[in-house]
Amino acid sequence: MNRPLLPLSIALSDNAYTRPIIDGAVTAQAVELLPTAVHPSEMFWRQLRFGDFDISEMSMSSLLIATARGAVPWVAIPVFTSRDFFHTRVMVARNSSIANPAELRGKRVGVPEYQQTAAIWGRGVLQHEFGVHPREINWFMERVPARSHAGATGFKPPEGVRINQIAATTDIGEMLVRGELDATLLYLAERNLVDRSHIDLAASGVVRPLFSDRAAEGRRYFAKTGIYPINHTVVLRRALAEKHPWLALNLYAAFIAAKKSVRDRTEAGLRAHFDVGLLDEKTKGTLAADPMAYGVTAARRVIETIADYVHEQGLAPRKVGLEEIFAPNTLDL
Repeated sequence: MNRPLLPLSIALSDNAYTRPIIDGAVTAQAVELLPTAVHPSEMFWRQLRFGDFDISEMSMSSLLIATARGAVPWVAIPVFTSRDFFHTRVMVARNSSIANPAELRGKRVGVPEYQQTAAIWGRGVLQHEFGVHPREINWFMERVPARSHAGATGFKPPEGVRINQIAATTDIGEMLVRGELDATLLYLAERNLVDRSHIDLAASGVVRPLFSDRAAEGRRYFAKTGIYPINHTVVLRRALAEKHPWLALNLYAAFIAAKKSVRDRTEAGLRAHFDVGLLDEKTKGTLAADPMAYGVTAARRVIETIADYVHEQGLAPRKVGLEEIFAPNTLDL
């Protein structure tokens, strides 16, 4: 006798490794997944503020911050759908004299949202690799509390850090064009309900990358630390995980299958997330078999590093343990 599938809504950003689930090419056993492809900025805001979805990608930092402050309605599975060397995304005004990270001290630097994971990685690397502390930069934040991750998690500026709220009538891109910012830690111009910037800065010619060779800096950082920074994980409603203990592992298996289907189809699948050229001939031999590896065991050091940074940067009152965020039956994966 055929048993009915458990229908669950799922929100994912559309990338190479999630697309098989969004398209329905890969399914989870005993589950009917009802997918929505959403920009991460909007997805996290909707999930943190309204709990729109049964399953979704989630900002790693926002999950850690919320967990440090009390019980959360989600439990994570160790699937990591987005990684990058985020410090290499720093852009500076083209006419600026800024030539290296140390020269960001005292400068006006934009950030879409101070607590977002990419920003935390960027600041963490600036501090630990280049000696530039977040307190030494004058920050300008684009997102307003009503449409931000911070508004849902009770964000307050860390002690000693200067964070200026960008007026709702403008944005990071416009301020860079007008010369009102010296740099931006990262820049998000894709249309969604949260981010306001819209100018194509690359085409405008008003900015240049702080690291002229992003690929080389990414390789340097990876060779030194062995860390390929994680941005997103996947969460499901805690009530569902408690009612159906098998659900976390069934979903994990589906994400593993989705990633494997991409890697098996094409060599390019291995490169799907390596937009800074990590996989050159020099570094291929030093990588683990799967640099995008899922599972707590493979990613423990990376996750513990971002947990350290969240606490160190004053965004959480304590460091959160991995056992607090991941489903118990996934901790040994």
